[in-house]
Amino acid sequence: MKTIDLIKFTGKKALVRVDFNVPLDEHNNITDDNRITAALPTIKKILNDGGAVILMSHLGRPKDGPNEKDSLKHVVKHLSDLLGQQVQFADDCIGPDAVAKAKALALGEVLLLENLRFYKQEEKGDVEFAKKLSALGDIYVNDAFGTAHRAHASTAVIAQFFPNAKYFGYVMAAELANAEKILNHAEKPFTAIMGGSKVSDKIELIEKLLDKVDNLIIGGGMAYTFAKADGGNIGTSLVELDKLDLALSLVKKAKAKGVNLLLPVDNVTADAFSNDAHTGLAKTGEIPDGWMGLDIGPETIALFSKVVENSKTILWNGPMGVFEMEKFLIGTKAIAEAVVRATENGAFSLIGGGDSAAAVSKFNLTKEVSYVSTGGGALLEYMEGKELPGVKAINE
Repeated sequence: MKTIDLIKFTGKKALVRVDFNVPLDEHNNITDDNRITAALPTIKKILNDGGAVILMSHLGRPKDGPNEKDSLKHVVKHLSDLLGQQVQFADDCIGPDAVAKAKALALGEVLLLENLRFYKQEEKGDVEFAKKLSALGDIYVNDAFGTAHRAHASTAVIAQFFPNAKYFGYVMAAELANAEKILNHAEKPFTAIMGGSKVSDKIELIEKLLDKVDNLIIGGGMAYTFAKADGGNIGTSLVELDKLDLALSLVKKAKAKGVNLLLPVDNVTADAFSNDAHTGLAKTGEIPDGWMGLDIGPETIALFSKVVENSKTILWNGPMGVFEMEKFLIGTKAIAEAVVRATENGAFSLIGGGDSAAAVSKFNLTKEVSYVSTGGGALLEYMEGKELPGVKAINE
């Protein structure tokens, strides 16, 4: 793998694509800095080599050019504190300020460019835009796994301007190595835990995993599509009515391949999608009209936990319920704790980014599992067997 360990950055300016797309509260404070801390080893390696670092990232989903809410200036103080040195900031990513500051950047210094997505050209993969970015540095480093599945200007197109000077940062290298471990070197028993709202979002991954796993656990909103397909009553629970046949076919495929498919047997229900709702318990397929399932119940927790704890490899992608609400986080937390216990017993556990990463972070368990991916969508696509543009661009 073409990682930054292959090069010394002495006297060079490294243009590093990072993923600083972090959540901010209403006062623009960072509420989860995992993506920033993940990039620190790459930044420090370049600085310790005697190089300079120019960081580029996106933040949020700006629609109409620059805006206050999505400015990367909100990241500067926290990043400076983490690095123990003042990080400079350019109020643009390709304009005169960016060019001047990049040119004046001394070795050992760090410059953060303004949000790439303030330009529509970034997401369009515009070659001219990529060329302007490339002029800022000597070496290109992609350390943004979270956007590796997008053929954007800064994640894929830019690499052509560094034919002999493009590398993976440590985040990218670790993400790919851990995904490979799960895909091709999983120790048995291998358990995949799939949650989240829609079975349609995970269908390709589930089908791929049916050839690899011993146990497939399905929870979260997608479980109600399976319950409905089985003829059960799900009240007003989330359901994909056009995916009922798909759910039944997955059950059939799992059986044919000898995979132990586990679905919830009981559910925590609510009379409204609210933390203030009245709650109840219902067996799967017996949720009363006007009620919805928002978490797995105690019997399901016991059933799932036992399987997880006896596993040697665990992939977890998607929560078991609406863990953002206090009343409906018990299932997700219990499964997270089961994954931690399995890890303590020697299992390899990979948490697949997105909501699962947010959940383990919320429960302060990030350091208790083997690896937490920084890229939800990118990891899914990689595991589905798709070629990621951000990876391909470095390898070519």
